[in-house]
Amino acid sequence: MIEIRWHGRGGQGAVTAAELLAKAAVSNGLYAQAFPSFGAERTGAPVLAFTRIDKQFIRNRNQVYEPDMVIVLDPTLLFAVKPAAGLKSDGLMVINTTRSIDEIRRATGFQGKVAVVDATSIALKYLKANITNTTMLGAAARFIDGVKLDSIIDQVKARFPNVAEPNAEAVKAGYEQVKVIE
Repeated sequence: MIEIRWHGRGGQGAVTAAELLAKAAVSNGLYAQAFPSFGAERTGAPVLAFTRIDKQFIRNRNQVYEPDMVIVLDPTLLFAVKPAAGLKSDGLMVINTTRSIDEIRRATGFQGKVAVVDATSIALKYLKANITNTTMLGAAARFIDGVKLDSIIDQVKARFPNVAEPNAEAVKAGYEQVKVIE
């Protein structure tokens, strides 16, 4: 099983991205679940969302405390919350940032594998808005076995029919431009 924790801010689409990833996994014959965890429910407040994916039925309904992957949609959250909390030492943190690995390590304390993508620039280019969820969904897909990029794009297009193509391009760009730094 892979367990993923999404960090975003209200209105950025972390909950939607978690859900779309789960739907794409199911469309690939896997089992999946996605669910949010809200604090103050307002635009701009930190939001957590979770995705679990497995080849077997998932019985666990608890929050994800020790994720295999953490996805950070908003780079300011590196300093506002503890995104690396509980992340397995062999896990992966996928971050929307242009910061250096040294800055990321200082901010998070995480010494493991980090992947970065400038999702903000990609979102502004394709969506004309700083909504990075589909870009980060594409970036995360690069590291998730069993979930095909085409399946994610299909789910994104179904969810956002009026802006299907720009979102599909953002997904592809995130997938192509994410890079692991160490």
